[in-house]
Amino acid sequence: MNKSINSLAQLRKNYALGTLSEDTVPANPMDLFHTWFEQASQSECPEPNAMVLATADSKGSPSARVVLLKALKENHFCFFTNYLSQKGRELKQRPEACLLFHWHELERQVRITGKVSRVSESESDLYYQDRPLASRIGAWASPQSQTIPNRAFLEEEEKRFERELGLKPKRPEHWGGYQLVAHQIEFWQGRPSRLHDRILYQQLQTGWTISRLAP
Repeated sequence: MNKSINSLAQLRKNYALGTLSEDTVPANPMDLFHTWFEQASQSECPEPNAMVLATADSKGSPSARVVLLKALKENHFCFFTNYLSQKGRELKQRPEACLLFHWHELERQVRITGKVSRVSESESDLYYQDRPLASRIGAWASPQSQTIPNRAFLEEEEKRFERELGLKPKRPEHWGGYQLVAHQIEFWQGRPSRLHDRILYQQLQTGWTISRLAP
């Protein structure tokens, strides 16, 4: 067995890069998110817009995968995918989700919970046309989350759609954007001895509340 697997219990890191206080954070969590995101980008974190998207089906069975944040408007976090994929089907059944950003280099996490809905068709069209041609063809070629016979099937579908669609494919109706409207955002900063800082924002009718959670 791999040596690192055998020594999992001994794998640990002491976090000591930063602090986070409820006394100094801004009143609006989006101000803090923008600051942290810019710092992650400037710190050369690989793909700082990568985030885990967790969804659940109608029975409550969870699933998670990494997607990319592609737009941010106020507290609306936007990503794009196949509406017929597993996550698309689950979001149709239960239109709520959780996002998780993990910026290892800064010893930070941000967890975001909220309701999810599709963005407008015009927004999806605009983003789709901004993608590289190969990615636009791929949105047609891949029956995402469905069982396929082999890799060759996928490559043949790609070639077929390249021939049929040419250089200016239109957005397929089964592909587009979602927006998660945050009603809860937690900021996590690693601290020594596992006594991490956790600051939770919750949105009420009167605005955002701020509280500290035990690590």
